[in-house]
Amino acid sequence: MEPVQSSSEKHEAAGAVIPEVLIIGAGIAGMQAALDVADKGFLVHLIEKESCIGGHMAQLDKTFPTLDCAACTITPKMVDTANHDRIQLYTLSEVIAVTGEAGHFRVQIRKNPRYVDLNRCTGCGDCVTACVFKKGVPSEFNVGLVKRRAVYIPFPQAVPLKAAIDHQSCLFFSKGKCTKSCAAACQAGAIDFEQREEIVEIEVGAIIVATGFDPFNPKLKPEFGYGLYPNVIYGLELERLCSASGPTNGKIIISGKQPQDVVFIHCVGSRDKTTGNEYCSRVCCMYTAKQAHLIREKIPDARITVLYMDVRAFGKGFEEFYERVQKEAVCYRRANPSEIYNRNGRLIVRGEDTLLGEPFELEADLVVLAAGLVPRQEDTALKDILGLEKSADGFYREAPGHDPIITHVPGIFLAGCCQGPKDIPDAVAQASGAAALAAALLAKQQRLTKSLQGSA
Repeated sequence: MEPVQSSSEKHEAAGAVIPEVLIIGAGIAGMQAALDVADKGFLVHLIEKESCIGGHMAQLDKTFPTLDCAACTITPKMVDTANHDRIQLYTLSEVIAVTGEAGHFRVQIRKNPRYVDLNRCTGCGDCVTACVFKKGVPSEFNVGLVKRRAVYIPFPQAVPLKAAIDHQSCLFFSKGKCTKSCAAACQAGAIDFEQREEIVEIEVGAIIVATGFDPFNPKLKPEFGYGLYPNVIYGLELERLCSASGPTNGKIIISGKQPQDVVFIHCVGSRDKTTGNEYCSRVCCMYTAKQAHLIREKIPDARITVLYMDVRAFGKGFEEFYERVQKEAVCYRRANPSEIYNRNGRLIVRGEDTLLGEPFELEADLVVLAAGLVPRQEDTALKDILGLEKSADGFYREAPGHDPIITHVPGIFLAGCCQGPKDIPDAVAQASGAAALAAALLAKQQRLTKSLQGSA
């Protein structure tokens, strides 16, 4: 897609507002905000640090409580975002500097090399097949469950559907035995090892931050054995196993076999003073219920137990969905799990039943940790670049009051989980709110400028 012509040069007159918006992050919130702003007639610069857009929602199998196909929902939005004539998409890019004020921000963007010509690449995948780096590195999209090569396309529905070369694992850049077989296999001649980092400077009138979240790292709770036992996984890994486009084509296979005894553990990395995350991540109760339903659907005779601290089913249709899952022979047990260990080749989950006030042990073939949501690591540097603050939970701090969108820096708005944990509908609603406020700011300043120019 050809770059959209920036209109900032047309607005360099004193006091003229730049009718363009920068959106940082192209997950579901960033895309929704971009589409809303663009549909209002403003140019959007959408920045994404990964090689494709979609964020974490693209990794999901289904969404709660309606059990809609996540890919069916997000893929059309990804395509609309990439094809919109008022959205300039920057992938493999990051914001490195911001100066100015509302109406007149000057932004520097670092575009990291893809080593693939976007205009020539057809997304055929021949270069991926030809890559000689057979050892592979963990696939980011499949959260390390399988490996990818140095040349890769993250997933079949990726947008843009273009290959990328990971220079850190590519043998050509490490001076290894690389034959450039990817370049030889590419009939379109898209492989370009000469690409270099590029700094782009743009001017915008408003900024929307939609950088999302990271899943809590379960290794920070070593008592649960994540990373030690292959059949201890966390929620996002189970999503990829459940997905028809995942590494097992939708079959739940652990260590070569289908599990029969499955235990879910709530609040891993949330409401936990030992990790410093004392907040509730809001989505874990419901995505666990959804995943318990999916396992019941895929393994009808499985014995499923959910160990919960509390069940917080606060959203529209959530309580009804929770009750539905209980009726599907999913055992909810109020408990405080203390450790997981291996005995005679099986996992043993040990803890205290907090209703009965007595210890218990459960045997399991698979343990799924409901990992919470934490701020992205990259946000630490971005907060400084934007002049924003973090709240006590580590997420972006909103301005005092009851509006979660507005920050203390005029012209900069928040959307989605960068402001705090929330589910997909709430993230989309906040994104539309941020888009409306950003567009209103630019329209108001445009009217003010015209009024001042008319009275001069």
